[in-house]
Order: sequence, then C-alpha cells, then structure tokens
Amino acid sequence: MNKPLRRIAIFCGLLVLTLLIRDNWLQYVKADDLATDDKNRRVNIARYATPRGDIIVGGKAITGSVENTSGDFKYKRTWKDGAMWAPVTGYSSQAFGANQLEALEDGILTGNDDRLFFRNTLDMITGKKKEGGSVVTTLNAAAQKAAYEGLGNNKGAVAALDPATGKILALVSTPSYDPSKFAGNTDDDAKAWNAVQKKNNRDDPMLNRALRETYPPGSTFKVVTAAAALENGKVSGIDDKTDSPLPYQLPDSRTELKNEGNIPCKDATLRIALRYSCNTVFAKLSDSVGNEKMIEQAEKFGFNNKKLDTPVRAAQSIYPEDNRPQNAMDGIGQASNRATPLQMAMVASAIANDGKLMQPYMVDQLRASNLDVIETAEPKQLSQAVSSETAQKLQQMMETVVKEGTGTKAQIDGVTVGGKTGTAQHGLNNSEKPYAWFISYAKLSDGSSPVAVAVVVEDGAANRDDITGGGLAAPIAKAVMEAVIGTKK
Repeated sequence: MNKPLRRIAIFCGLLVLTLLIRDNWLQYVKADDLATDDKNRRVNIARYATPRGDIIVGGKAITGSVENTSGDFKYKRTWKDGAMWAPVTGYSSQAFGANQLEALEDGILTGNDDRLFFRNTLDMITGKKKEGGSVVTTLNAAAQKAAYEGLGNNKGAVAALDPATGKILALVSTPSYDPSKFAGNTDDDAKAWNAVQKKNNRDDPMLNRALRETYPPGSTFKVVTAAAALENGKVSGIDDKTDSPLPYQLPDSRTELKNEGNIPCKDATLRIALRYSCNTVFAKLSDSVGNEKMIEQAEKFGFNNKKLDTPVRAAQSIYPEDNRPQNAMDGIGQASNRATPLQMAMVASAIANDGKLMQPYMVDQLRASNLDVIETAEPKQLSQAVSSETAQKLQQMMETVVKEGTGTKAQIDGVTVGGKTGTAQHGLNNSEKPYAWFISYAKLSDGSSPVAVAVVVEDGAANRDDITGGGLAAPIAKAVMEAVIGTKK
C-alpha cells in the first residue's frame, strides 16, 4: 500500500473510532439527560400521555385534565378558578413548559418520580395504567378566596401564614392569569400566552407579587425597628418615654424628618409611637441601634435570605448595609429597605408565635395515585427572631394599633387582633401613588394564634390622599383572618 492510501486508511479509521466513541457517549453517558431534556418532544408526549395528578386544597382538587381531540398530546391540564390559584400552582403548558408547583412536583404529578417506582411496577404487572400522584397543599380555600376578592381589581398581593407551623394559608397576587388559556399547543394558546407577557401587558399578570416582588415595607417595618430597640436595650418598657425630638434631624445631614399630621410624637413612648406611626421616633431608634445591629435583627426575621423556598423560591428581602442617614430611613421602611409580602407575613407571624419564626411552606403531603403518603412535611423553626418577652411587648403595641390606632378597620368581634399599617413612598420623589400595607395576626380566647397576614396594595382607585394601609389593606387582612378563624371553629 502506498503512503497516501495508508494515510487515508488511518484517517478513516480515526473517524470510525470517533463515531464509535461519540455513539457510546450519547447512549451511556448522556442517555438520561437526553431522555429527560424538555427539548426532546418525546418527553412532553410522555408527560401528557396520561392525566396529571391533582393539586389539592382542603381535600378538593383545584386541577384536572381533559382529553385532547387531536395532536400528539393526549391530555391537557385544567384548573378550577385558575386566576385565583395561579400564584400557588403556576402553569403546565404543552407549548410553554411549567413553573411553580406544576414544575417542582412534576415527577409526582406525572407519576414518574423514583419514589413511585414500586407503585408503577405493581400497576404494570396488573395491567393498570400509570397514574400521577397528588400534591396536598397547606392552603385554606376560604382564606384564598377572601384575599382574592378583597384585592379585586387592585394590583397587589396577600400572604397568610399559620404562625405555629409556618403553613402558608393564602397566597394571592393580582392581577393574575388563567393558566387554562394556554395549557394546550394551538394558535389560540400562543395568543393567550403572548397576552400575559410583561412586554405586552404592563400589569405583568404572571409576576407572583406575593413571593417574587419586593416593595419598600413602609411603616410596617417599624415593628422590626421596635424589636431591635428592645432586644438591644435602647428602650426598656414600651410605656417609657423616649428621647425623641420633633422634628428629627437625620444624622450627618441637614435634612429634618417630620411626621404626617398633628400627632403626639415628641418623646413618645414605643406604644404611642407605633399607634400613631411616628417616623421621628423610629428613625432615631434605628440610628441608635446602628446599621450592623439593625441588619442582625432583620435577618432574624428572614431578611437577606437568598434561599427561602416554599418550595417556590421567594425573592430576597433586603435590609441593606447603609450609612447613618440612610439607615435611619431604612428603619422606617424606606430608603433601600425592600420586602416581599411573604416576608412581612413572616414578621407578623414570628411576633404572634412568641418570637419563634417558622419556615413557610405550602406542600403538606405528596401522595401516590392510591393515596399512599410518599412524604409529609414537618414544621421547621428558622430562628428565634426575638425573645418571648420582647414578642409579648410587641404584641401589646400592635394590639393597641388595632384597638385605638391606625388599624381599627381590622378589628374582629371576640378576637384579639394585632396589626401595623404602612403607607410606603412610591416613585421618584414620591411622585406615584403610594403602596398601602397592613400586617396583622389574630389571637383567639385560648391564646392561640391561627393566622398572620400581610397585605400590600400597589395602586388603588382611591384618591392619593385616601390611600392608607388602614383604609385599603386592613379590611382585606380582616377578611382573610375571619375566613381562617371561621374554618377553625
């Protein structure tokens, strides 16, 4: 064989060897990744070959499946009251994939989870078709409905928790979307999908405001500042006068901070300061505590946590490293201070639970198609946010706010309610309508606290001067608390 032919033979041999290596690499090394890749059409065909398991609220399915009349996908996902439940379930679309619980628990819902192997093997032996399992949530249907109807046409969000366990009882975001409208794979589904994208809809209905949007918490954050002042010995009794000038000159600054209206804030006690929401008192307390200790206290309540999973991951709420004048403003819930509604519900929850902050979660159980329990969630304590003594002092202050302060619209007959209103500035130089906030908890006659709530209303139909946490957000929180209490009786 001459030299050129020998070179060609060697080159061809190397090509064959390379192809064999590549073929084996694809078949054995990458086989699992390719078999589960969402871009592999067979994956979605298999996913929708059988009815998906259901997401359960209060013993009833809020999802379902219907049989397609054409196409490769045999079944399509459906939801009951889809817009109300979308912030909980997310969507599952033949064309656009899935998110939230529909994505995170896809293995259970499709029946493909490894923990269902034994069940699936038995079904295969007996000739029974494979069925998806179910996801049992912690949600309270009555509370969810009260929150959704309470927000109405307003843009905003509600998060409600069981303080003793961390169970999420309500999670609402408005405006919302109906995932049923783009669950399929048709031109109509594509149009419905495009209609709810942020680039085409300025209201961004697919944004989960309860978990994924952060806002300046406004005066609701003053309970955290009060906690920091009590825990760090800057004040002792909640009825002792503070050394608080009026107006208060921000540290290292010529800017004077004042209060809204003619209210008794000069040297006010903590109880009075929270009742009237005195900016001057809490800004000075935040400066007295200092930025480092304020961060430490905020983090005990859950701020600055990048990995808060419910199991849907919540956006990080932030109490920032700041200079003295900014830290003073952070202490009244402005400046760079940012929080999700879930985070502020966690604050109210920890105070109601005598200082113990529980991990928020919304999946109670995972079940096989025959209702065998695969996994049950166990309540988990995240931190001791404040001492029980401090928590009880904060409860007294918040209960005064509802009894005779800015939160009277949250009062419930026969129930002790603690709360804090907030009206946070919005836009450059506060040019836009402010955010209306309210956080609260309800306490029953036996001392138990079954629910803590946070409500934020981004923009109301009311005139700017009428937008307040006590006026817009407190009635919504009241309705949610009443719904939970009603289901507990």
